[in-house]
Amino acid sequence: MKGSKMETTLCEKDALQDVLDAEKLLMNYYATALTEGSCRPLRRQILKLYGEHADTQFAVFEQMLRRGYYEVQPAEKMMIDEKTEMFSKVKKQLA
Repeated sequence: MKGSKMETTLCEKDALQDVLDAEKLLMNYYATALTEGSCRPLRRQILKLYGEHADTQFAVFEQMLRRGYYEVQPAEKMMIDEKTEMFSKVKKQLA
């Protein structure tokens, strides 16, 4: 593996995808830490960090979207209606 670091370069799209994936993973770790936190100061700090990474994740997502690296499909009204109905039924069952 001698010199392998110099031979590996990421294109912009792959680099942004790597950052996006890392931010999502960090958010999952912070969410877990938040649910396990046992004192308020720790939970406040974790929540603050979670929010910062959520902002960073969204900023990277927006950059990818602007550059055409991330495609978002708009939801069809029928799909939205189906999901709304499904969650309404679940909500009634839980009540």
